[in-house]
Amino acid sequence: MSGISIYEFDVLTAATLSDAHSEGLHTVPDKVYGWLERQCLRTANESGSQWLRLTQRRGYRVVQVTSFVGVIRAPDGYQIEVLPKVGKAIGGEAMEARQLLIEMLCCLQGFRHVQTDNAKLSATRMPLLEVFIAEFLRSVEHIVKQGLRSNYSCRQDNLFALRGKLMMAPHLRQNLYRADRFFTEHDEFSINRPENRLLHTALRRVLMLSASQAHQQLARELEFVFAEVPISIQPRIDFQRVRLDRGMGYYSDALAWARLILEEQSPLTGSGGHNAPSLLFPMEAVFEAFVSKHLAKQLTRPLVLKTQARSHHLVRHREQNWFCLKPDLLIRDTNKDLLVLDTKWKLLDGLKANGTNKYGLAQGDFYQLQAYGQSYLNGTGDVVLIYPKTAAFDRPLSVFEFPKVDGLRLWVLPFCLKSRQLLVPGGAPFTAVFKGTQREITSGVELPTFD
Repeated sequence: MSGISIYEFDVLTAATLSDAHSEGLHTVPDKVYGWLERQCLRTANESGSQWLRLTQRRGYRVVQVTSFVGVIRAPDGYQIEVLPKVGKAIGGEAMEARQLLIEMLCCLQGFRHVQTDNAKLSATRMPLLEVFIAEFLRSVEHIVKQGLRSNYSCRQDNLFALRGKLMMAPHLRQNLYRADRFFTEHDEFSINRPENRLLHTALRRVLMLSASQAHQQLARELEFVFAEVPISIQPRIDFQRVRLDRGMGYYSDALAWARLILEEQSPLTGSGGHNAPSLLFPMEAVFEAFVSKHLAKQLTRPLVLKTQARSHHLVRHREQNWFCLKPDLLIRDTNKDLLVLDTKWKLLDGLKANGTNKYGLAQGDFYQLQAYGQSYLNGTGDVVLIYPKTAAFDRPLSVFEFPKVDGLRLWVLPFCLKSRQLLVPGGAPFTAVFKGTQREITSGVELPTFD
């Protein structure tokens, strides 16, 4: 099973156009490219975020991946691994970008069953999809060692011996001339329960997905344990029937992986309108979850970090609140809002300090933060835009002031993905919000101070 590794916003073209070379352009088999084009046209007519889009390079039609990362799997098994663009910006290899993505995925609400140490070790020698499969097999192996759980289930059958309750109506219909048979309803203690059916079905699916001989061998060995368990005919219904009884906590990780494998959708977008054909994750949400988890550890007590606040609206119309203002992060002290922060998964360039490029900042983000500041901070205080730290953006920008909103300041700060810390300038009014000295907060980077 073949495939390639690319980064966000790279483009793909058919192998027959191999003469069209440029940075960030990759060739795939013609059949795979044709399938990708059809996916672009299909998702263009659906609601939700698009993970692919049609564009052109040097007059050739190409397909560009967007800000979704993970694994795209074509029907013929060809795999396209999409890694975070920051890996390319810092000059790292695919292995480093893959490890970084795994660490960031661990912060997602629906993806916390990843064992970071095991996954990081696996990422050094296998593609991302194989890392996911390895984690699933590890969790199923843990269940097998603990033992498959059985359960009583009601069963009706035409038996040679009376067992349980005799069902008179069907008994008379089927056994009028068969005195040796009894149509009964009885309880049977069996391992045929929804949880085991789903795991068995996911193991079958893994055998088709994995290109690793070691993974296929382990999957076959585990499947042998589930030989008496039928596969799930309707996985969605079986997931609704899952009941983790007392002492079944060791099933939770494997079932979480089984849901990803069988439903083939991102844990963040499953409730929305975007059903990914493979395991894809929106990088904006991944970055927000990563920053949220680690920034909360930097706060001075008793301050708390609240995510996705919804306490204010932009306008009021006919006694109704419209357009909810939802900053990514909000730092609160008891009942008072202290600091509003918003994460942006975009690469800035600190050297482009001119009116044309504006570091790569978007005007819409400033409008957004101004609205947050006026509503949550009453127009006085500090709002923060957080971007990933790179070699081109390794220190905070000088403070931005709103001429018409006296007392409201906007800061653009880098978040270091390696040290997992927000870089805060020592002269910022909100420095005391975070623990430790300036050097500890900035991980040793000498930053400018602002009066």
